[in-house]
Amino acid sequence: MNTMWIKKSLFAKLLLGMLIASIIPFSLSNVVSYRTTSEGIRQKTIELNLKTMSLALDNVKRYMHELSLDMVAYYQDTGLMDNLRKTEVSAALQFQIREQLNQLYGSRAEIRAVRYINTQINQTIMLYNNAQVGSLSSIADTFVPKHHSQWDDSKEFEVAELGKERVLVMHKPLVDYPKSTVLGLTTLYIGIDKIASVLGPLAEPSSGEQTFLYVKDSQNLLYASGGEDAQEMAAASFVYETGSFEGTLHGEQGIYIYLKDTHKELPLTIAKFVPMDLIYKSANQMLSRVLVIQLLGLGFVIVLTAILTFIIIKPIRRLIRMIRRVESGNFNMEPMHHNVDELGVLEHRFQTMVRNLDELVIKDYRNKLEVSTARLKMLQAQINPHFLYNTLQMIGTLALRKGVVEVNDKITELGSILRYSMDLETENVPLGREIQQMEDYLSLQKSRFNHRLSYTISCPPGALPLRVPKMILQPLVENSVIHGFEKGKGSGVLHIAIEWSEEKLYIRVIDNGKGFDPQTVRLLKEEYASTEPYQKQHGIGLMNVLHRLQLLYGTGFEWDIRSIPYESTAISLGISTDLLTTGGEPDESIDRR
Repeated sequence: MNTMWIKKSLFAKLLLGMLIASIIPFSLSNVVSYRTTSEGIRQKTIELNLKTMSLALDNVKRYMHELSLDMVAYYQDTGLMDNLRKTEVSAALQFQIREQLNQLYGSRAEIRAVRYINTQINQTIMLYNNAQVGSLSSIADTFVPKHHSQWDDSKEFEVAELGKERVLVMHKPLVDYPKSTVLGLTTLYIGIDKIASVLGPLAEPSSGEQTFLYVKDSQNLLYASGGEDAQEMAAASFVYETGSFEGTLHGEQGIYIYLKDTHKELPLTIAKFVPMDLIYKSANQMLSRVLVIQLLGLGFVIVLTAILTFIIIKPIRRLIRMIRRVESGNFNMEPMHHNVDELGVLEHRFQTMVRNLDELVIKDYRNKLEVSTARLKMLQAQINPHFLYNTLQMIGTLALRKGVVEVNDKITELGSILRYSMDLETENVPLGREIQQMEDYLSLQKSRFNHRLSYTISCPPGALPLRVPKMILQPLVENSVIHGFEKGKGSGVLHIAIEWSEEKLYIRVIDNGKGFDPQTVRLLKEEYASTEPYQKQHGIGLMNVLHRLQLLYGTGFEWDIRSIPYESTAISLGISTDLLTTGGEPDESIDRR
């Protein structure tokens, strides 16, 4: 049912089309925007974390460097150094070593234990807190070199378990410079309190973030902000100096961001786990806001679409109603609406067409009545043309008998004109016959005007056989006589000039009568170009000739009019020669007596 409604309703099609055109771009923009934003936030998160991790790692290295400086305090006590070179045990030496260890042990709160191994007398002295360390068994033995060349700087730091606590172990050999003899080895067992204060702010445990610090390799974990090892993270994951990769931590999906560096050939790796939910939280919030805005926008689009569709459909429905009325024979239209858009113009033109159609139907009906009436009147008042011609011939004969030759000539010319104009079956005649008819007409007009009218006709002999439409010269010549001379000065000169070439036949009627002003010339050209019916107001005979030739020859016909009142008025007709046929001579059957 819904499908049929869409098929039959233009309103439904427009509404559905506009909704689809709105929803699809909205959806695509959301997908593209979400992915672009998410990827941008992810890259920004990685960059920002790498910067803060780099600063934190610098602080860790600085802290390790400070520890190294604390352990060279032996060299400042020359008396202690002299006693440490001795190979026998003495109470003074024991006291001095313990005093130095006490200073180290008390210098930093995070130091859990201090140990000194004297290589000269093979004696170990250790200071620690039982509550923190527990038993001595948790402190492992350490390799003590005899010479500095046997020592590897990478062994200076390591990670160990001291009781239940993970600590940073720092070994520092006491070298008897400038000799390479190692007098002893000092070891600090340092808690991660200071390191935790440096690395702790990098992560927000409540949001699932965790920070890790690895010493030597990724399996030697020193610090974890969550207090647990990141067992899911393998050593092979830290491939480059910096980077990131996706992984899980305790079942939660996220991104590991890591940064690798060294401190005195000691590899250090700091890593941070950021949950995916935290990364995409901002993108999800932005998407939620965009969706709310777009839903409001979509609602506005739906309402606006419905209104616009209704506005578009309303005039179409009026047109459908009017078409149904016309189909039923009712030409009464609804009141006009003053819409100026395309549909308003269409509605206006349709109503104009219907009114014109109504007028044409009425006119056609009236014309049929008038034709019927005219036929009846013609039957009632019909005069046999042969009777008319015979009567004129009889009057001419009578004039000859009375010796009035001129009257006979004029009657003969009049009969020729009547017979030529009343021959309704002939449409095209030789140009020579059209010129003969004009000579008869002008001869009668010259008798009427006496010496006030003179005329000339020029035509090349080769143009005489060309067949042209009948009665194209008389309306032009008659215009010159009636409008040019009768309404002008009452006299004038008329010239019919015919020129012929392989391309064109030109017919020009030139007079020096009253002529036309520029406005009348413009109106004549506008009326010729106009397609509106029944609007002809100027030069009816001229317009009839022009339209006949235009209908017959189309683009092969051209015309022009030039007028200087009381000097020269010329009407030119041009017809392509290839559209004209030849044949026949002036019709000799017309009586010219």
